Amino acid sequence: MPRKKSVVKEEYDRILQEAIQRLDRISQNRSAPKNIRKATTDAMEILRNEEISYGMRSSKAIAILNEIMNDINMPFPIRSEILLIVGLLEKIRD
Repeated sequence: MPRKKSVVKEEYDRILQEAIQRLDRISQNRSAPKNIRKATTDAMEILRNEEISYGMRSSKAIAILNEIMNDINMPFPIRSEILLIVGLLEKIRD
């Protein structure tokens, strides 16, 4: 049984690392509006916080990203990337 938890933890770590890499690309993108770069930076900080559970990190980051989804100034490619990130994070459960 412990092996299964280890496999799940590894999968969650892989998902978090991929999400963080994608969020970092958006936060470094100077064509993205400042509020969107700030939100992606906030989401990355939450995802890196190991003091809280995987599920809580994921749900907090999704909440931040959902807040900016309807921003009229968001370029379409960035919106698509954020939707992809949200889809990745939704795989994480406690």
